[in-house]
Amino acid sequence: MPASLPPAPDRSVLEAAITRWLDDPESDVVYAEKVEGRWAVRMRQTVRDATTVWWEVGDYTITAEAYVLPAPENPVAEAYRLALSRNFDTYRARFALDGEGAFVVRGRVDVSASFEEFDSLLGEIYLLVETTFRPLVAAVFGKREKTP
Repeated sequence: MPASLPPAPDRSVLEAAITRWLDDPESDVVYAEKVEGRWAVRMRQTVRDATTVWWEVGDYTITAEAYVLPAPENPVAEAYRLALSRNFDTYRARFALDGEGAFVVRGRVDVSASFEEFDSLLGEIYLLVETTFRPLVAAVFGKREKTP
């Protein structure tokens, strides 16, 4: 007997969450678009203009990823220590390094997640970027000499 395929992932819950964020005047989400099968959701931040969170629906989970900082030219132990220590207090989202060594925040929820779970994940990504971006920049780039 052939194995049955998993049911097709339901994107409607994610799309409903995105619509809800966009329609909420108190939300920091200001823009969203579908790009090559993924959703790009842009939210305002206070430590930088905005952060784009990429949402991708898989068979069992929906993954969110936000780019934070490029890979350091030289490894900076303080930057890695800071990112890892922030992971200690998080539940849904974590700092990670992408394939090029850049700092990203990644998280995921079950495909059957509720709006509250999506909202909590987005909020945790927002908080990680807010609390860690400037210290990471200082750790990675703080020792550079300023050009006139």
